[in-house]
Amino acid sequence: MRPHPTLPAMDARPRFAGLPYTPRFEASLPALHRAFLAVNRVVAVPALRAGLGPLFATPLAGSIMLLRTRGRRSGVWRDAPLGYVVREGAVYCVAGFGRETHWFRNLMADARVECLLPSASFSGVAEEVTDEAEWREAYTALIESMGVIGRATVGDVSRLTADEQRRHREALPLVRIRPTGIAAGPFDPGGLGWLPMQAGWLALILGLAMLGRRLLRR
Repeated sequence: MRPHPTLPAMDARPRFAGLPYTPRFEASLPALHRAFLAVNRVVAVPALRAGLGPLFATPLAGSIMLLRTRGRRSGVWRDAPLGYVVREGAVYCVAGFGRETHWFRNLMADARVECLLPSASFSGVAEEVTDEAEWREAYTALIESMGVIGRATVGDVSRLTADEQRRHREALPLVRIRPTGIAAGPFDPGGLGWLPMQAGWLALILGLAMLGRRLLRR
């Protein structure tokens, strides 16, 4: 894949009204939006580009991919870290800030995208999911794959009423990305690759802590 050094420019006043989030999460959306921009620029995007996606894969927070869309005005490739799920040979993700989300507006203008998963990278074609049955199954699987974060933001989506499902579907576009020959890997949702990775990090932290204690005793 060719390098994509830029990040999406965001509107100064993103529209968060009408998003189906829990009250506490909804109240913090503007601040969270600014925090996401900073963290993505400084940490998430560089780490994912460097192939460190497996470090972010846990059942508590799900797995993260890097979605690359072409800017609808600039034509420059833009990078966005997103939670995702793999189902029946396709990758699904959701526009968490609604239809004004910049990467969603970009792919509506140009459906050709690139994805960098912890276990694979590929080019594909993206489109919004409009079939209700497909949306319900994929959306539920996606939110459940995000673990604690998914439940904290939208609650238990498996118990949504028909009206609540319609509200979620209209406010938070679900996107299907059809690649060629993709398969879920060990670091993708449902895989077990996160176990040795997190165990290694825990061992490193414990080792450093023990070393620090020894140095302080001298």
